[in-house]
Amino acid sequence: MKSRSSFSAKTYAAANYAALGLLSLLTLYPFWYEAASSFSSSRAITSGEVFLWPVEFNTDAYKRLLDDGQLLVSAKNTVLVTVVGTLLNMAMTVLAAYPLSKKRLMGRGGLLLFITFTMLFVSGMIPNFILIKTLGLINSYWSLWLPALISTYNLFVMKSFFEGLPEEIDESASIDGANDLAILAKIILPLSKPILAALSLFYAVGWWNSYFQVLLYITRSTKQTLMVKLYQMINQVDASLLNSAGGSEGASQALLTPEAIKAAAIVLSVTPILCVYPFLQRHFVKGVLIGSVKG
Repeated sequence: MKSRSSFSAKTYAAANYAALGLLSLLTLYPFWYEAASSFSSSRAITSGEVFLWPVEFNTDAYKRLLDDGQLLVSAKNTVLVTVVGTLLNMAMTVLAAYPLSKKRLMGRGGLLLFITFTMLFVSGMIPNFILIKTLGLINSYWSLWLPALISTYNLFVMKSFFEGLPEEIDESASIDGANDLAILAKIILPLSKPILAALSLFYAVGWWNSYFQVLLYITRSTKQTLMVKLYQMINQVDASLLNSAGGSEGASQALLTPEAIKAAAIVLSVTPILCVYPFLQRHFVKGVLIGSVKG
């Protein structure tokens, strides 16, 4: 019986690893394909020759993107928006979630009901634009940060995590004379690294990929973010191909079709997040699981 049970367990484990490996490959392949396409010639891309490896290796798409000095400026703007936005998000989320996790908070039920209401009803794009314009925040990054200071869903996830911590921690610290801010800063936050890492990654990815709000509120070219700039450059390639079709210039432009530019843009925009994720993975997985089962 033991040998049969051991054989069944090994068979199940092998099948499980095989299935997970296949799913991982299926998930990774789209990005791998775009990376291979970004280093391939436009002829190979349009003819469908690219599969796993670059065909007719070249870096023309990256040169076209990086030759524009505005791309580096846009990348710096995106880093600024992402870092400051994530810090503001985490600070406000923690400061809101911690008191809401305490049953002794006066009016706690009404506050939770009010916050939940914001998940069901939103004001809409036009009222938001009028408000931002009235406040004089057009072409200011505060037009991006202020309306998105807190994600209600992330607030409830962090609140559930705080509620899952033993109440004895707060009580013992209070007996020693610590106030709520000291307890939060010196005890609660060090114990909350998993959920902090998970929500920080969620916020950071959202800011890094922000596009529509930037398109609405940031009209100055020197303050635009990476996603908007990449979109504009792809459109410029489309326009240049249409304007130069049939001429000698069109023959040279044929080396850079929109497909190649799009592939290079995807690689440039995704790679920074992929580089950050491994440093947060250990806390990220644990934080997501804890936030999903507590409360």
